[in-house]
Amino acid sequence: MAENERTSTGSRSRSVRLRSALDGLPQYVPGAGGTSGAVYKLSSNELPGPLAPAVAAAITDAAEEVNRYPQMYADRLTMALAEAHELTTEHVLVGNGSVALIELVLRSMCESGDEVVYPWRSFEAYPILVQVTGATSVQVPLARGGAHDLDAMARAITDRTRVVMVCTPNNPTSVALTHEELVEFLDRVPRDVLVLLDEAYVDFVRNPDPVRSGDLLGMYKNLIVLRTFSKAYGLAGLRVGYALARRRLIRTLRAASTPFAVNALAQVAATAALRNRDESRARVDEVIAERDRVVTELRAQGWALPDAQGNFYWLDVGDQALALAEDAESAGITVRPFKGEGVRVTIAEPEANNIALNVAQRWVHADRARR
Repeated sequence: MAENERTSTGSRSRSVRLRSALDGLPQYVPGAGGTSGAVYKLSSNELPGPLAPAVAAAITDAAEEVNRYPQMYADRLTMALAEAHELTTEHVLVGNGSVALIELVLRSMCESGDEVVYPWRSFEAYPILVQVTGATSVQVPLARGGAHDLDAMARAITDRTRVVMVCTPNNPTSVALTHEELVEFLDRVPRDVLVLLDEAYVDFVRNPDPVRSGDLLGMYKNLIVLRTFSKAYGLAGLRVGYALARRRLIRTLRAASTPFAVNALAQVAATAALRNRDESRARVDEVIAERDRVVTELRAQGWALPDAQGNFYWLDVGDQALALAEDAESAGITVRPFKGEGVRVTIAEPEANNIALNVAQRWVHADRARR
């Protein structure tokens, strides 16, 4: 007994060890919510305003059945998405937000020693998701003006590259690729390298040559397109995203996905939102009109802004980012600072945007000093 006790005690003295790939894992920093309800939140790229009445009603009706499991693969929503994109359901995979789908793709594609190429600065979750798989991040600096440096990204691809991630419009700089630029890039990517096209903000793009990802799916078998209901549809709190790709890829990813990953209310809400696309488009148009007003005023103040194509814009203030964010919160809004780089500001209610313009007026000298 004494020997058994010593063995047991020795076992308890050891600690659980996580995978070494998780050592030093960066933490995702969510947008600040402000210290009171009187502070407008312009830090998380959320759509302003309440839910569409039809979507709210659908959620209320579905709440009576939350004691039941949802459809395992969101069959009704998958069918609605397939119809909306003129595809078959075999080309569509629904997930718990597009971030969860990125994670699914990366852990399905990558092993230790593999590489993932992506632009930087870009979506903050990318380096976290890559590191969790044990793969290596290859971050390619943005070109001047906040755009992807596609030539440098193509040159960064090696025999160890498994995935290339493209974010358009890019978060946080809001710059979008053109269709021609993306086609030229895809032609340079080896066919055994998966291209993950993150189109979270695609509904807000109004440039003359927008990416037509639906046209590209049939041309490039190594392309997977990600979309979300968090932005244009205003369902950020319910976490619904989806992937579009060739049948074999979707079939394998579906088998590797978490069962019942999308909750019942989220499935119902997203399906209702699709049925009410005209209302969502009207709200997006309002955001774009407000974005154009704000960007025009900022440029009149003297800001050298990147071409904003998302529901947000980028202020390049370098090491003044944290100070600007503190000033903004004192003024009544929260923004998203990236230490040493700049500040991302979401287009929100006109009242909140006017506060942002007043703050920007005080800080335009920081942008000029960077040039």
